Amino acid sequence: MRLKLLKKNKTFSGETCFYEHASEVTQTNMKFSAFLPGDRSQIQNCIIWLSGLTCTEENFITKAGAQQFLDGTNTMIICPDTSPRGLNLPGEHVSYDFGSGASFYVNATSPGYCDHYRMYDYIAKELVSIIRSDFGAKKISIMGHSMGGHGALVLGLREQDTFVCVSAFSPIVNPIAVDWGEKAFHGYLGENKEDWKKYDATEIIRSGVSRKDTLLIDQGLSDEFLEKQLLTQHLVDVAKKSGQKVIVHFREGYDHSYFFISTFIKEHLEFHLKAFLMREAEIN
Repeated sequence: MRLKLLKKNKTFSGETCFYEHASEVTQTNMKFSAFLPGDRSQIQNCIIWLSGLTCTEENFITKAGAQQFLDGTNTMIICPDTSPRGLNLPGEHVSYDFGSGASFYVNATSPGYCDHYRMYDYIAKELVSIIRSDFGAKKISIMGHSMGGHGALVLGLREQDTFVCVSAFSPIVNPIAVDWGEKAFHGYLGENKEDWKKYDATEIIRSGVSRKDTLLIDQGLSDEFLEKQLLTQHLVDVAKKSGQKVIVHFREGYDHSYFFISTFIKEHLEFHLKAFLMREAEIN
């Protein structure tokens, strides 16, 4: 996999870098950003961050302030773009919640989209391969926000052998039950709603799938999307019935923005760093 370095900036004792590569999965060029702490040869772990609707590879890496908390560790963080780019598929650029910048991290099956909008496989297979081969990280975890929180939960539940732990900010936990998800899944996956359920964290847990460890979720109580699009309590209720361990912090006064994420990002990164240490201890 040949990566093209687009730019880099010295950040604490490491570097924030932006890359582009030709993706075999999406059949387009894909971009991602990464923070590489200190000595690159010492990198052992990687956190994948999945961003939300309308975002690119730049939002998290420039707004969340994660670098200061990973500086000096052996853990990098990588932030892929939220969809393929450079296409002109039917309806792809009409609205913010479908198509460009709004992949929902599924493998599309609808005509046209099925050839390029395969972001589930891009993350689970191609990006994971890049992380291991080009950066040398052995252990990988996943986290995200909103649409990306949805993606992190789905990938973390379905690809348990790949991801050491999972966390999310303001995730869309039950997309088949909300307008955002219904629109996206209909466009990407077609009419059969049974096909939608494998990309819905609440439905995945309801079906009997669970992780042995704990899911971590932060949700602002002043989030304008909480009641109609995110439905956090749906996952909480299903997890309680199924035995899936989940910690949900409902944060008074916080909204859906990166101000919220930057306030609590340290706690999430510590959660991931602890999980890496525990996995290392298990291995040894």
